[in-house]
Amino acid sequence: MPRPARLTAPSPGVRPESGRVGPLILVLGLLTAFSPLAIDMYIPGFPELGTTLHASDSAVQLSMTTFLAGIVLGQLFIGPISDSLGRRRLLLGGTGLVTVLSLVCAAAPNIETLVAARFLQGVAAAAGMVLARAVVTDRFHGPDLPRYFALLAMILGVAPIVAPLLGSLVLSVSSWRAVFVVLAVIGAALTATVALAVPESLPAKRRHTGGLGGTFAAMGRLLTRRAFVGYLLTGAFMAGALFTYISGSSFVFVRIFDTSTATYSLVFATNAAAMLAANTLFGRLSRRHRLNTLLAVAVAVAVAGAALQGLLLLTVGATMAGTWVCLIIILAGAGMSFPATMTLNQSLGRDNAGAAAALQGSGQFAAGAIGAPLVGVFGSTSVTPMAVIMLVSLVCAALALLTLARPWLGAGELRLAASQLPAPAGSGQIAGQAG
Repeated sequence: MPRPARLTAPSPGVRPESGRVGPLILVLGLLTAFSPLAIDMYIPGFPELGTTLHASDSAVQLSMTTFLAGIVLGQLFIGPISDSLGRRRLLLGGTGLVTVLSLVCAAAPNIETLVAARFLQGVAAAAGMVLARAVVTDRFHGPDLPRYFALLAMILGVAPIVAPLLGSLVLSVSSWRAVFVVLAVIGAALTATVALAVPESLPAKRRHTGGLGGTFAAMGRLLTRRAFVGYLLTGAFMAGALFTYISGSSFVFVRIFDTSTATYSLVFATNAAAMLAANTLFGRLSRRHRLNTLLAVAVAVAVAGAALQGLLLLTVGATMAGTWVCLIIILAGAGMSFPATMTLNQSLGRDNAGAAAALQGSGQFAAGAIGAPLVGVFGSTSVTPMAVIMLVSLVCAALALLTLARPWLGAGELRLAASQLPAPAGSGQIAGQAG
C-alpha cells in the first residue's frame, strides 16, 4: 500500500518556468553529453595512442575503464553533496576541472599518467551528468518535468553518434592528443556557459543542514524505497542492454555481416534515430498518459524486440535485415524508457534530488561498464552473444519493473501532481501520498 511521504513544493510565488528555459535546457543537455563525448571521441585513436605511449591494448583500454569508474564514483559523491552545498559551485568546479584534466591527458608522457588523469576526469565530468538532472528537478514540476527530461535524454542520445565522427575528424588532421585538446576547449566553453546561463537552483533554505553524513544518509533512505529501487534497476538494466549494443554492433555488422563502414554508419544512425523518435514521442505522450504506463509499454517493446531476435536466430539464423529490425525495436523501447525512469526516480527523490540523480546515473554507467565487455568475453564472431546479453538484461529490467516498481500502483505519479499545488501559507511543504 502507498505510504505517506513529505513532498517539497516549489517556492511560493516562484514560477518554475520563469526565465529563458530553452538555453538552460540546452546547457544542461550539453553538460550531460560531455561524458559520452569523452568516452567515444578518442576510441578511433587507440592504435596510435598505444604506439605513442608504448602501451599494450589492455593498458589503453584501461584508460576508458578508469574514466567510467570515475563517472560512477563521482556521481555517488557529488550528487548527495550538492543537496547540502547547492548545484552551481559544484558545476563550475566540475567543468573547470574537466578542462584542466583534459589538458593533462593531452600532455600525458606515459600510459600511467593518462590512466590516472582519465579517472579524475571522469570524477569531474560526473558533476555535469548528475547535477543537470538535479537542476531540472529543482526548477520544473508536474507535467513539465518529463518533457524536459526527454529533451535531456535526446541530447544525450545524439552525443554517442557525434562523438566518433568528431574524433575521426580530429584524427584526420592531427593526433590523439588533439582530441583531448578539443575536449579541453569544450570544457572551457561549458564552464563559461554555466557561469552565464545556469543560476543556483537550490536556495539555501531548501538545502540539507545535517552535514555530509546527513546527505549520504538520504541516499540510504532512498534505497529503502521499493518503487525507487525498482525504477533504478529498470533504468540500469536498460542501460546495460544499450551499452552492449554500442560495444558489440560494430563486430556484428562489420565483421559478421561484412558491411562497409559507410553501411554500418547508416545502421547506427538509423537505430539512433529510432531512439530519438521514441524519446520525442514520450515527451508528447507524457502530458496525456501515466508515466508508469508509458514505461511499461517501453520495456515491453524492448523485450519483444530482443525476444524476436532470439527467435530468428533459432529458426532462420542470423541475417543482417532481421538483426537490424530487431535492434530498431529494442532501441525505440529504450528511447522511451530512459526519460520515464529518470522522471519517476527524480519525482520520488525530489527532496534529495542530487542523491536520487547520483544513484540513477551511477547505476546506469555501472551496468554499462559490466555489460559492454561481455560481448568480447563471450565471443565477437557470432550475433548470439550480443543478442543473448541484451535479452537477459532487458528481461531483468522487466522483472525489476514488475516486482519492485509495480507500475500499476502509480508510484511517482502522485508526487508529480502534488508538486504543482501551491504551498500552504508559511510553509514550503505539502503532504501527499507517494509510492
